[in-house]
Amino acid sequence: MGEPSIRPIHGVAVDAGSGLEAAIREARGDRAQPDDLITFKRSVLTVLGPQASTVLVDAACGPDLLADYPDGCAPMMAYEADVYHISGEDRITVLPDNLSVADYLGLGVRQLKFFMYYAPDDRADLNARKLEIVARIGRDCVNHNVRYLVEPLVYHPEIEPGTAEFARLKPDLVRRATQAFADPRLNADVLKVEVPVDLNFVEGFGEPEMSRSEALEAFRHAAEPAAGRDLVYLSAGVAFEFFEESLKMARDAGVDFTGFMCGRAIWADAVSVFGQDGETALVDWLADTGRTRLRRLIAALD
Repeated sequence: MGEPSIRPIHGVAVDAGSGLEAAIREARGDRAQPDDLITFKRSVLTVLGPQASTVLVDAACGPDLLADYPDGCAPMMAYEADVYHISGEDRITVLPDNLSVADYLGLGVRQLKFFMYYAPDDRADLNARKLEIVARIGRDCVNHNVRYLVEPLVYHPEIEPGTAEFARLKPDLVRRATQAFADPRLNADVLKVEVPVDLNFVEGFGEPEMSRSEALEAFRHAAEPAAGRDLVYLSAGVAFEFFEESLKMARDAGVDFTGFMCGRAIWADAVSVFGQDGETALVDWLADTGRTRLRRLIAALD
C-alpha cells in the first residue's frame, strides 16, 4: 500500500480537462484567453484548498499548480491523459504521456487517482484487461510509495444511465464494481465510488421507484465489499443539493465511509460567473458560495 490513510477526506476535484476548457471558452466568448482553464483551476485550489483535506488536479495542468497548494491541503493528481478520455467503445482510460507514476514523489505528490469505466455485465475478457491496467498502476504505486485512489465508473452495455431501468440496476452495479476493484491484487488504498442510488428515482426526491428504506439498504449493500479499504463518494456531476443529501443518506445508513471527492457539484455554477464577469468575480463566488457548499458537505458527514 502507499501513504497512510488520511481520514476524513474532504476532497475537492478540479481534474476536468477538455470538457471544462470548452465550457469556459463558451462562457467567456470573445473574452476567452489561452490560460483561462488554469486560471479557473488555480482559483478553485487557492480559495477552497484551505478548507479541504485534498484537491485533485489533472495530469496536464497539475504540475503547474502544485506550488499553489495551501498548507494543510495534500496534493492529489490524476493519472489520465484527460479525465473521461477513453479509447473508443471499450472505454479504456488513456494514460498521460507527460508523466509516469515514478514522477509523482519527485513532484511532491503522494496521492494518485485513476478512473476506469467498468460494466460488471460486459465481456469477461474486456473486464480482465481493464482490471490488469488498474493492477499494473497499483503495483507502480506500491513500488513508489504513492497512495492509490481508484475510481470505477459503472455503466451497462445496453441500458442508458438516467433511466428508471438503470436506477434499479445501479446499486448492484456499484456493489459489483466495488467488489472487483477492492481485490487485493489491485492495491487500491482508496475506492472512489459513485453514490449507488439515483435520487431522481428515490421517494421524496423524484419518481418513487425506490423507497427511502430501500435506498438506505442500497447504500449499505453496495459498500460492503469495500471492507478494509477507505471509501469515498464522488459527486458525478449531480446537483449540489442531491450530493449533500446522498452523503447524509450514507451516514444515516451507517456506511463506514472516509469522506467525499466533490467537483462540479461545488464549482460548476462558477463557470458562468467567470465567463460573464471575470476572475475577480470567480474568486468572490468561490469565497462565498463555494466555501459554503464545501462546509455543508463537511457538516453532512457529522
